[in-house]
Amino acid sequence: MSKKQAANEDFYDVTIGGGGYVGLSLALALKQSEPSMKIALVDLRPRSAIENDPRSSAVAAGAVRMLDQLGIWHKLEAESQPITEMIVTDSKLHDSVRPVFLTFAGDVDDGEPFARMVQNNHMVGALHDAATDAGVHIYAPDSVKDFVVEPAHVQISLGSGKTIQSRLIVAADGVRSKLRDLAGIQCNRWSYNQSGIVTTVAHERPHNGRAEEHFLPSGPFAILPLKGNRSSIVWTEKTAEANRLVNGDEFTFEIELERRFGHHLGQLKLDGPRQAFPLNLVLARSFVSNRFALAGDAAHGIHPIAGQGLNYGFKDVAALSEVLVDAHRLGLDIGAAHILERYQSWRRFDTWQMGMTTDVLNRLFSNNIDPVRAVRDLGLGLVERMPFLKRHFIGEAAGMAGPSPKLLLGNPL
Repeated sequence: MSKKQAANEDFYDVTIGGGGYVGLSLALALKQSEPSMKIALVDLRPRSAIENDPRSSAVAAGAVRMLDQLGIWHKLEAESQPITEMIVTDSKLHDSVRPVFLTFAGDVDDGEPFARMVQNNHMVGALHDAATDAGVHIYAPDSVKDFVVEPAHVQISLGSGKTIQSRLIVAADGVRSKLRDLAGIQCNRWSYNQSGIVTTVAHERPHNGRAEEHFLPSGPFAILPLKGNRSSIVWTEKTAEANRLVNGDEFTFEIELERRFGHHLGQLKLDGPRQAFPLNLVLARSFVSNRFALAGDAAHGIHPIAGQGLNYGFKDVAALSEVLVDAHRLGLDIGAAHILERYQSWRRFDTWQMGMTTDVLNRLFSNNIDPVRAVRDLGLGLVERMPFLKRHFIGEAAGMAGPSPKLLLGNPL
């Protein structure tokens, strides 16, 4: 950094667009590892808006280790719910019995479950507070209106009228990323004509930490355990039906919910708002450009059938922060193409592979064709009888398969 740039309060090493869990955790990881780095984060939402997200997410063991390394897990652990077991069924909606074809149980390590359920607002709120305390400069509510790439920096125009400069800009602004469009990065995308209904239910009996995924003709129906006698529902339906259910009366919604949920946990009652999100596959053709990088849903939007969207975002954070910190410590230009290419080579194939896997699984299981059902149920049964395959899938679910970045192993950068 030149002396002129060092004296410029509006010059940053990294500017991040988007203040969700990806943007905040990246800002925090960079600032904690290298306090000398100047980090800016631009977010449309004020801090108060974070409290309005009622959803919960399955946070894999690797991501839990990263949050612990970032110093915020102790704020989340007491209210988190360990997932101690998972069952998978495949049936038609009107079937009176849903046979269990596949079960997962066990810890990644002694006393360490492969995933935990965490409320989004608690997690993002803790990340926001920690990033602020660490010295990340947060522009909110504000937005990146445009940017121009110069030879040694990026000139960034904010919606507020302010102009800042940065060595690197990172887009973490979600699957409909405006920054990705401004960078001219194209995507491969298609719609599933499905929507994911998300809500929370209370039930009479305890879930004992068991998660369930029921493959139904319209798509997977997941029951994810929360603290107390409560569960988070991720329910895939055809878009027209999902809109009808979410916008209709509560009584009809609860009847349809009970048909899919079953009666094994007793009487059900809605314990949160109903929301529906369109499901698409969105895979960026490149994760990097000139002094520009994508992370999280801005780089890859995948089907929730495997529950890995959030955890693949945390993998991006762990990999990108490691690449940038290593380069910074060597005195290299963190926005240089060869530095960013290391990040892309680490993450792009992995996310494309997961995107294709979830796409195939959704097409395989979201139908009512009897011969296809017979083949897929045979496959599930074979996996159930092969312990080494189950261990592999648990490792994937824990976010610790393949070469893992340091943060996902719980190690400092």
